[in-house]
Amino acid sequence: MAQKFHHPTFTRNFLRRITQVKNPDAMLEDAKSEGLEKTLGVWDLIILGIGAIIGAGIFAVVGIAAAGGPESVGAGPALAVSMVIAAFACVFSALCYCEFAAMIPVAGGAYTYTFATLGEFAAWMVGWVLMLEYAIGFIVVASSWSNHFVQFMKGFSGVLPHYLSNPPIWLVSDIGSATKTLTAAGVDPHSVIPTILGMPVCINVPATIMILLSTVILIKGTKDSAKMAGVMVVIKLAVIALFVLVGMFYVKPANWVPFAPNGMEGICMGAFLIFFAYIGFDAIATVAEECKNPQKDLPIGILGSLIAATIVYVLVALVMTGMYPTSGEVPAAFLKAPMAFVMSTVAHQDWVAGLISIGSLAGLTSVLLVMELAAVRILYAMSRDNFIPKGLQALHPKFKTPYLLTWLVGILSIVGVMTLDLNVATELCNFGTFTSFIVVCVAVLILRHTDPNRERPFKVPFSPWFPLMGIICCGGLMIYSMQSLTTSALLFPVWLGLGGLIYFNYGFRSNRKYENEVHLEKVEHRKQELLK
Repeated sequence: MAQKFHHPTFTRNFLRRITQVKNPDAMLEDAKSEGLEKTLGVWDLIILGIGAIIGAGIFAVVGIAAAGGPESVGAGPALAVSMVIAAFACVFSALCYCEFAAMIPVAGGAYTYTFATLGEFAAWMVGWVLMLEYAIGFIVVASSWSNHFVQFMKGFSGVLPHYLSNPPIWLVSDIGSATKTLTAAGVDPHSVIPTILGMPVCINVPATIMILLSTVILIKGTKDSAKMAGVMVVIKLAVIALFVLVGMFYVKPANWVPFAPNGMEGICMGAFLIFFAYIGFDAIATVAEECKNPQKDLPIGILGSLIAATIVYVLVALVMTGMYPTSGEVPAAFLKAPMAFVMSTVAHQDWVAGLISIGSLAGLTSVLLVMELAAVRILYAMSRDNFIPKGLQALHPKFKTPYLLTWLVGILSIVGVMTLDLNVATELCNFGTFTSFIVVCVAVLILRHTDPNRERPFKVPFSPWFPLMGIICCGGLMIYSMQSLTTSALLFPVWLGLGGLIYFNYGFRSNRKYENEVHLEKVEHRKQELLK
């Protein structure tokens, strides 16, 4: 029996199965039969894209990217250059997403494209990695929303009851952050944080409420989610425009000197960190199955939202670094909320700082909706392919949305906001995003070779050079950052290894069982035909 598993035939069959691709035509047929409602137009896609991109990055991460953090150096005023580099890395990948999304408009995004080109195992691993980008990203954004909300409520001290304006830390934070904050303040965490069965317990109430609200909105329908995101987009763009218009009068060119205090190391690290702020355009591809005219609208939605976000980011970076010097040490308040900080301390425009806080909450709210939406749609596609239990893909009888998967993501995210280290989680999001972008660029080149005659409503220009540039840019930033981000760089391979174990212990077996069931049905059908 042991010799059987070392036989070359077994090895060939095993490799054939884990590398077998799914025909795009079969994907399109599955999509037609499943019943996701087509409700999204081009403006819905652009709004979802802008809603997903412009959020946590511009209101929070931009401060660390400019001034540096515990494990990274800052770009300083050269942050604007970092943003352009990150945008270029995204553009090459975005064009590849456009080609696939218009050609195979089904749920799943990068996961689906990988299944069509690299096979079953690679598709599972990409879907697993995408959970870092969307599911973990959803948790990070929910926690960031909670932090901004707490800071906003502190502005009402003396007006609101103390427990609302200054709530206990264990009600607005995760366990790790609460412990670090209390320890740094010289307070014993055990004297503040309650315990259950000897275990410390933190309940991030604002984040939990927002996750539940986002989950309910998504279950009610993608169109309603797009409308909600649209309102949030208008609010945050208005606030950002106000910041730029007011802040430009307080810009001092001297603050731009030295322009790049940490040289290329700072610029590249800034590009890596700010890359998190560009996550979102790829989420549009995950809702391709719900588009009215995907061939035309998806490329416009992806590229339009990315271009708009880049313009906004560069303007904010130039104004922010021109208002406040970022080459040396900066206060912790700058790292947490840089736009509100400079407007309050430099311009002394507290009313603008207050509006920025509202804008940040609106921005983060729209990101929450799109992040959870993307995570659910990827899991939906994976359930369709038997990688997770098929029962989870059930659609709501009224709203035609995958409500079980939406609740699953929501509940797991509530657990995540109570337990995850947010700094490490953010870095892991970036690693997941880089990986998926690289794979999509590779997949475009492969499908151009294996299926050259397939109709492509949108084609990546200057192929293969643009896809190769996407691979080089994303891969270079990823490798470069691993030299500094030691914790996340070690955890990312662990995440990949865990994904591999789950695949071989469940996904592979589940697919082989499904194949056997289909085979037996065909045999039985042939028998019935012969008997007739």
